[in-house]
Amino acid sequence: MSTATSVREIGREVGDRESLGRVVDELLAARTEPPTLLALGEPTHGIEAFPLLRNELLRHLVERGYRSIALETDYFAAALVDDYVCGVAADIESALADGFSHGFGAVPGNRELVEWLRAHNAGRAPREQVRFHGFEAPIEYAGAPSPRHALTTVIDYLPEALRPGSIRVLDALLGADADWTNPAAMYDAAASIGDSERARALRIVADDLAGALRRAAPALRHADPTGYDHVAAHARTALGLLRYHAAMADPAPDRIATLLSVRAEMMAENLLAIVAQEQRRGPTLVFAHNAHLQRAQSLSPIVGAETKWANAGALVGLALGEHYVFLASDANPAGEPRTLQHVLAAATLRRALFPAPALRAALDPSIGAGTPIVPGHIPLDPADLDGADAVIFIADTDGHRHRYW
Repeated sequence: MSTATSVREIGREVGDRESLGRVVDELLAARTEPPTLLALGEPTHGIEAFPLLRNELLRHLVERGYRSIALETDYFAAALVDDYVCGVAADIESALADGFSHGFGAVPGNRELVEWLRAHNAGRAPREQVRFHGFEAPIEYAGAPSPRHALTTVIDYLPEALRPGSIRVLDALLGADADWTNPAAMYDAAASIGDSERARALRIVADDLAGALRRAAPALRHADPTGYDHVAAHARTALGLLRYHAAMADPAPDRIATLLSVRAEMMAENLLAIVAQEQRRGPTLVFAHNAHLQRAQSLSPIVGAETKWANAGALVGLALGEHYVFLASDANPAGEPRTLQHVLAAATLRRALFPAPALRAALDPSIGAGTPIVPGHIPLDPADLDGADAVIFIADTDGHRHRYW
């Protein structure tokens, strides 16, 4: 039997919305434990077919008890979108522009998602509303902000009697915000403030504040769970930002990989916090790039073939075990022969789901990964299947390619 034939027998063709849900239902029903976090990945940002697949799957999952979705966007900015979808009087344009980081509010499919969530939630009790979350760290491609806002948020929340003495020197240690946001620091370790005496001292202050907040949790969180969780997010973000700035100041050859791993750690912490917040209401669907969600370690072409780090999916999967499920996705109907994309394209005319273990076993060892179909596309490699539970391959992207990479 040829590889193409065996792969075709493994795959489940996905037709209309109901059949997509049914195929996913069957995949999840075969597991010993239901997921608390179901992850759907995309191979690049900006091809409309992938966010539309996400929207389609979410509508089905909401009928199965899912009550939240988390996207690869800033954890704190996402609160603006959550307010909007839960009925707060606001303008959708503002929600899309200010509630998504990285310009993702303009990515095709996100407007449809936000509009559907608001319409679905209208008139429903809070427990039945579908909440919107971001799990990205407050980091942009050109650098990271000062930890000032995160630290002062924790200080303002803590009763004065519980504030550690180390905060007395906070302003002097922080200095000007421009010291932290120097764009040259992303590419030149010597331009970063992250390894200065001030930055090292701030890490002690941040740790003192985080500890004080944890010790006060029995009283403070009982009185205001939502407020406490919001401030706890700022406490862990302050620590993460200081780790990130320290990595920016490190001239080691694997500097970029370390930055990516610190970012992944912050993303994983946010995802686990979302799961803890939402698990009593229902499971969560998370949607992001495949590279963030796979259980396997990530590899960056920026830093060379030997540099790997644990991404958010690997860290979350370690914490949640069988309660974490990852569905990767990819596309390329014109994939080169002897590539995974070519094999999958030959096995479906439209869309199909392939259980990852069976797919990996059916592939010839000589099968590799194809070339990107657009800038920013990272084609799935057969080795990536070890970090996934299934692959959804889309052969009919209908030319939905946009400039948001």
